[in-house]
Amino acid sequence: MRIDIITVLPELLKSPFEASILKRAIDANLVEVHFHNLRTYTTDNYKTIDDYQFGGGAGMVMLIEPIDKCITKLKSERDYDEVIYMTPDGETLKQGIANTLSLKENIIILCGHYKGVDQRVRDLFITKEISIGDYVLSGGELGAAVLCDSIIRLIPGVLGNETSALTDSFQDDLLAPPIYTRPREYKGLKVPEILFSGNFPEIEKWREDQAFEHTKKRRPDLLKD
Repeated sequence: MRIDIITVLPELLKSPFEASILKRAIDANLVEVHFHNLRTYTTDNYKTIDDYQFGGGAGMVMLIEPIDKCITKLKSERDYDEVIYMTPDGETLKQGIANTLSLKENIIILCGHYKGVDQRVRDLFITKEISIGDYVLSGGELGAAVLCDSIIRLIPGVLGNETSALTDSFQDDLLAPPIYTRPREYKGLKVPEILFSGNFPEIEKWREDQAFEHTKKRRPDLLKD
């Protein structure tokens, strides 16, 4: 998989990809992540990538020309499955979206900034709009990092245990059940005996029941879906 991220602040994005699982995935050539500074696609001496919005109002708007040049250049080099715009009014990121995107080959992610992009960018180039929650950040960079993490960890070979991602919260529309490790008892709290039974069908049933009850208590909206 190849992910191209278009951003005004590439330095803000690099750190999450230089450690842990994402770094291992890149080092193992399981994924390529490239950052594109939008200011390199401007023509004026000030590297301008924004301007005042027509009709008045507070906040600047990202210009269409630099974005057009960047996306057009990338598309001239390869085909892309999705051109994603990170925006608060996009579709809320859920596990199913991450699952689907992890199967793609090439993705472009455009990070919004200021008040957002000229609407014609969305009309002409964007195939999917994604939000990571009902709140506003200073830019789309952190959202892009979250999206990439959710996608890359699902690529075969990235995680040490291939079944780990399949048992994560939300994969089956349920939250994950309680999990335990050593010691067997700590400050009077004991690990449930069923986990030591060796009866794996019963253990799985217990986990399923616990996941359902956990979801019912904390996220009943998932059960409605």
